[in-house]
Amino acid sequence: MKRIAIIAGEASGDLLAARLILALRERCPDCQFEGIAGTEMQAAGCHSLFPLEKLSVMGLVEVLVHLPELLSIRKQLFERWRDNPPDLFIGVDAPDFNLPLAAKLHTIGVPTVHYVSPSVWAWRAKRVRKMRGNIDLMLTLFPFEVDFYREHGITAAFVGHPLADEVVFDASRTSARQVLGLPQQPRILAILPGSRSGEVNRLAPDFLQAAWQLQQKYPDLQLVTPAATPRLRQALEVIRQQVTPALRLTVLDGQSRTLMQAADYILLASGTAVLEGMLAGRLMVAAYRVAPLTAWLIRTFKLLKVPFVTLPNNLAGEALVPELLQEQVTPVQLVAALENLFTLSPERQQYILQRFQALHTQLRKSASDSAANAILTHFSLKES
Repeated sequence: MKRIAIIAGEASGDLLAARLILALRERCPDCQFEGIAGTEMQAAGCHSLFPLEKLSVMGLVEVLVHLPELLSIRKQLFERWRDNPPDLFIGVDAPDFNLPLAAKLHTIGVPTVHYVSPSVWAWRAKRVRKMRGNIDLMLTLFPFEVDFYREHGITAAFVGHPLADEVVFDASRTSARQVLGLPQQPRILAILPGSRSGEVNRLAPDFLQAAWQLQQKYPDLQLVTPAATPRLRQALEVIRQQVTPALRLTVLDGQSRTLMQAADYILLASGTAVLEGMLAGRLMVAAYRVAPLTAWLIRTFKLLKVPFVTLPNNLAGEALVPELLQEQVTPVQLVAALENLFTLSPERQQYILQRFQALHTQLRKSASDSAANAILTHFSLKES
């Protein structure tokens, strides 16, 4: 029987980890899982020792507020697994929490895997030094990451991106609109200001003001936003009442992926959602704003090592998705960027969507199965 310790740090990691757990259990039915798990991982059979929400903190400055609690949780986990070592530790994303824990566990002989490479190729590249000798296997979602890790002496395997397995490229807008009960005729702009309260508070006021200006200019433009939780729905409504009380905005309970498929255009927070929009084959504008001190640190110490912030642009090596960051996130600039999308030539639209489709094909590899096979092959965990 194999005991596997596994930790995810947010909702996206919970989903990735849950599918990995299911794929591993298909191949190794006696495996048992425990760690930090959300609802998806728990449904897949993982025993959760702490609430996943404890790790869902973003930004350099923002983490400091929660640091004592995070350090306490990590210490308790290490002590538990030091006294009763698992056969394997898998950290799923959440690198600032998982990588130090993996390093400590590795020193006591626990084999380690990290699933979802941290963006060391993009920023804070020195982190890769701490992985060498502490991470036995790095599972990457993007092909170019494998060569980066091999150059730094870390075994890595490209397993593809789970979203590429799930998201149908250029799915029917008509069908998606029927599912959501949205009208078929007007153009739809999907507005996704983020799935965390901090993102929503920082981005939604400007997003909604830009949406109001567009609605005044294009009366037939349908504006739709998904609220991931009741709390975020309430927060969005408070912001709408404060900044654009007359805005005609349809708010959905979740269903962001279906909304992307229903939309003609998307305005969204930079992050995994931009990759999902690319995989869906939709034209987008991405924006992001972090705490001022976080932005100052990134710029002053030149922590960002790639020319773009969004994954589609970095994967393509060119600006396919307009990016607005920090002080650029204003209603005026958001409106200008979106109007540029509205007026793109057919040739430019076709080029962008063809590039999106090529990237979709490249990333589609049955990721959960590929990841499970890579782990079992590397560590010979499969039951005989």
